[in-house]
Amino acid sequence: MPRELLTFAAGVLAALTALAIYSALMPASQAVTLRDVNEAVVRAMASATPRPPFSVSVYEAIAPSLVLIQTKGDEPRGGVSLSQDEARGLGSGVIVNERGLILTSLHVVERAKEIQVTFADGTEAPAVIIAEQPENDIAVLRPLRLPAAVVPATLGNPSALRVGDEAYVVGNPLGLRGSLSAGVISGLRRSFKPENRSRRLENLIQFDAAINPGSSGGPLLNRYGQVVGIVTALANPAGHDAFSGIGFAVPIDIAGGAAGAPLY
Repeated sequence: MPRELLTFAAGVLAALTALAIYSALMPASQAVTLRDVNEAVVRAMASATPRPPFSVSVYEAIAPSLVLIQTKGDEPRGGVSLSQDEARGLGSGVIVNERGLILTSLHVVERAKEIQVTFADGTEAPAVIIAEQPENDIAVLRPLRLPAAVVPATLGNPSALRVGDEAYVVGNPLGLRGSLSAGVISGLRRSFKPENRSRRLENLIQFDAAINPGSSGGPLLNRYGQVVGIVTALANPAGHDAFSGIGFAVPIDIAGGAAGAPLY
C-alpha cells in the first residue's frame, strides 16, 4: 500500500477514535420538556428580588428634611389642640435650603405667640417668621438653632405634573410624626377658599393623598421624592376638619419664592 494511502487511513482512524471517545464522555443532550421550562421559571421567580415601591424611596428622601411645628397662642389655627388648658397648635414644615429655612403654611403660625420646631434628629428650637405670602398662605421660618446636619429637600418642577401622576404627602397629621400617605394628582390650577380664611387661594394642586389637621405646611412630593408643593388645605363639604378625598397644595415654584428659591 502506498505511503500516502497509509497516512490517510491513519488520519481517518484517529478521527474516528477521537469521535468515539468524545461521544462516550459527552452523551447526547436530552430534549427540553415543558416541565423543565416551568421549573426554570419557578426557580427564577423565587430568586428574583422585587423593586421596592416608589413610596419607600420618597419617604427616605424627605424624612431628614421634615419639621414638626408646634405653636402656642390665643387662637391656634394650624391643627389639633394638644391639651385642655393650653392653646397649642400643630403643623408641618420642610427645610428648603442650607441655611435651614423652613417653608410652611402661614395659617399654621400667623397667630402664634411662640413657635417651636423639631427637626428629624430630635433637635428642638424656637423659630421666627421672616417672610410671608398671605395671598398663597405661605410663611418662611428661621429657626434660632440648627441641628448638627441640615438636610434641605430637593425641589421639583410642578409645571411637569400631570393629572394621574403619583402624589405623596409626608407630615404630622393629628400629631403622628413623620406620617406618609399616597395618592395621585387629581387636578391642576384649582381655586379654593378655605373655611375661616378671608382669601381665596389660586393656582393650587389638587391631590387625593390623605391629609388631616397637622398636615398643613408639609411637603407634597412626586415619585422621585422632590417637593412639588406645600400642603395648604383640605376640602370637606360636611364642614369638619377630616379628610374627604380632596386636598390642596401651593406649587413649590410659588411657595419657594418666599424663601428665595429660583422660579422654573
